[in-house]
Amino acid sequence: MDKKYLNIYNVIVSKIESKEYQPNDKLPSEKELMDEYSVSRDTVRKSLNMLEQNGYIQKTKGKGSFVLDINKFNFPVSGVVSLKEIGKKINSPIETTVEALECIIPKKNITSGLELNPDDKVWRIVRARSMDGEKVILDKDYVAEKFVKNLTEDICRNSLYEYVEGELGLKIAYAKKEITVQNATEEDKKYLDMKGFEMIVVVKSYTYLDDTSLFQYTESRHRPDKFVFVDFARRH
Repeated sequence: MDKKYLNIYNVIVSKIESKEYQPNDKLPSEKELMDEYSVSRDTVRKSLNMLEQNGYIQKTKGKGSFVLDINKFNFPVSGVVSLKEIGKKINSPIETTVEALECIIPKKNITSGLELNPDDKVWRIVRARSMDGEKVILDKDYVAEKFVKNLTEDICRNSLYEYVEGELGLKIAYAKKEITVQNATEEDKKYLDMKGFEMIVVVKSYTYLDDTSLFQYTESRHRPDKFVFVDFARRH
């Protein structure tokens, strides 16, 4: 099996991780890489495709391949934490823009997912999250109005969980999560700085109170180059 493309991949990864190639630097052209490593165009393209798939570069048609910022943020899969709490842990403040806040009777899939009656209302909250000046997360929350009677943009901009636990005295206990990779939607492209990415990492969460009441459904949509999703597992 031809391993030449892996050797080129590893060399370029090493140059990116050692900062020889900086974020936004343009890599040598396919022809230049072919000459440098004495390989075919197909081999070079395999290397570049692998670099793109693993988040090291972004290929732009007609312009070339550009180095991405590989300083990704650890995003916990297990555990129930707010983005404000994550921002404190990684010493990188997360700014929130409230794009929508309304109390509505939701569509059937949301009503069913939150185990509500047909006439029950929810708070629909859409928030764009910015890190280092770029909007990289779109949070779409649906919170059962029977648990949270009042919400304001200031509460949603600061910390929903801080308000629910600190002001309302409710205890958030656990969440069930599902992670998928999807095509970016027009809504993602409207609210996020997608930088040409066509895919988005979606974390769906059903969050429960300590009395096992299901009070929140969230779709947290992440630009794929900024986050590493981490967990801890132990074999029993």
